[in-house]
Amino acid sequence: MTRIGNIHAAGPLMLAPIAGFTDSPFRLIARRHGAGLTVTELVSAEGIVRGSGKMRELMEFLDGERPIGIQIFGNEADVMGAAAEIVGDLRPDFIDINMGCPARRVCGSGSGAALLLDPRRVYAVAAGVVRRAALPVTAKIRIGWDATTMTYRDTMRALEDAGVTAVFVHGRTRAQQYGGEADWGVIGEIARASKLPVVGNGDVRSHGEARRRLAESGCAGVMIGRGAIGNPWIFSGESPSFPEVVDLVREHLDMMIRRHGDRGVILMRKHLVRYIHEFRGARHARKDLMAAPDRESVHRILDSLAAHPE
Repeated sequence: MTRIGNIHAAGPLMLAPIAGFTDSPFRLIARRHGAGLTVTELVSAEGIVRGSGKMRELMEFLDGERPIGIQIFGNEADVMGAAAEIVGDLRPDFIDINMGCPARRVCGSGSGAALLLDPRRVYAVAAGVVRRAALPVTAKIRIGWDATTMTYRDTMRALEDAGVTAVFVHGRTRAQQYGGEADWGVIGEIARASKLPVVGNGDVRSHGEARRRLAESGCAGVMIGRGAIGNPWIFSGESPSFPEVVDLVREHLDMMIRRHGDRGVILMRKHLVRYIHEFRGARHARKDLMAAPDRESVHRILDSLAAHPE
């Protein structure tokens, strides 16, 4: 058990939220393979308050995903606070404020990483959520807007003053998007200076690297995002055999179909290519998998790969 502020995580290695990937089936799989906690994809606070069915769907989770946070984004304190009250009724384990999304559609409205340009707005939004939430509140940030606007010190002070319980830090600026390298030196600096527990995130591609980052940075935990796609074993450090990978792919596919209906096969494609990319024949199978129209087609491709797994 790992304590992150007043959140009890099952371990120090955690699943980072990734739009389009970390839906309920993947969160369940990550928890089962050792992820200490999970977080939903980012959900619009304005959409929550309006009663959007799509936003409601993004917030749905199962008990097997716990401990789980619902991540919300917006830039108006009152709207974010109202959304926090609604989210609280769903009884997640915590509410996470997205202050790191670099997407133009999010930043263009002054939300996500755009909040990092104004520490006063960071404080207002975080305090608005903390004031009206009946649950622990965390925030996910980046280290700044760009190389000349590294705002992490002011951002952290604002979040401390607002009363959040922990901060997840992605070691890139908004300008970097997902390119370049995450700056774990800055993450370590933040962890050492902060009054709050800090969880580091960025460029963790193996279990060993996650453990090394955890030890060297002084963080309370490490979040893993893209490194977990197609490799939930990254949380446990296990090395699965080909049959074990295939069994999990089949199970994941079935979970996606149950969750998303016929669209589940299409939504699973981006996971499929990551599960199999290290196996012989994967390059040739990738094209077929991306075009597979149904469960049976996927199974046939997997059976073909299984004939030459090494």
